[in-house]
Amino acid sequence: MCARLREVVEEKLGERWSPQQISGWLGRTYADEPEMRVSHETIYLSLFVQTRGALRGELCAQLRSGRRTRQPRGRRAPQGQGRVWEMLMISERPAEVEDRAVPGHWEGDLLLGKRPTGVATLVERTSRFTQLVALPDGYRAEPVRLALTQSIRSLPAQLRRSLTWDQGKEMAEHARFRVDSGVQVYFCDPRSPWQRGSNENTNGLLRQYFPKRGDLGGIAQEQLDAVAAQLNGRPRKTLGWMTPAER
Repeated sequence: MCARLREVVEEKLGERWSPQQISGWLGRTYADEPEMRVSHETIYLSLFVQTRGALRGELCAQLRSGRRTRQPRGRRAPQGQGRVWEMLMISERPAEVEDRAVPGHWEGDLLLGKRPTGVATLVERTSRFTQLVALPDGYRAEPVRLALTQSIRSLPAQLRRSLTWDQGKEMAEHARFRVDSGVQVYFCDPRSPWQRGSNENTNGLLRQYFPKRGDLGGIAQEQLDAVAAQLNGRPRKTLGWMTPAER
């Protein structure tokens, strides 16, 4: 790995990009410079094989897992399950939501910390653009409704079409939310997190910033906006290595 390439890779690792994101972005940005291309596996090897690593060892801490060895990822246990009345199920969503052709359809969830603290996460399905919503009053139904309404209403009307959520009790006031925001809520089937997969993936990325069991109650909206800006500035494989902000 040449010095120039190593410097760019280290810079992006320092910005919490994954090796796969770095590799894809390099291929798009330096398409005419073969010396500036490197596979994500080579980046991983340079990090993990410390005796021969070309990159600084402390950059391992910037990886999503924070580990120095690669381990299989476990499944997250369902959170916040409870009875919600008068739900419109995901099977009733318009076809335009499923094919991601029309922007303005969102997936949402809670990122939970030390009880009773959490952050609401919103991901737009077409662009994977992320909005994070502070919940200083906890994640009961009323404060969640109020916070989501304020966040959604900050968007242009054409980007406020629908919201897909799981069946957690925090969305018990979904009918009032629909009236206040103009956004219809659709609910996933029980124990089916893949039905809002973009949001699940984003929540995994957010654990780099907000570890489990941390206190999320005192996090200011400005701090959440800064984290969201970092995520929206990362290239995504599913977007052809464009960033959500670009898309």
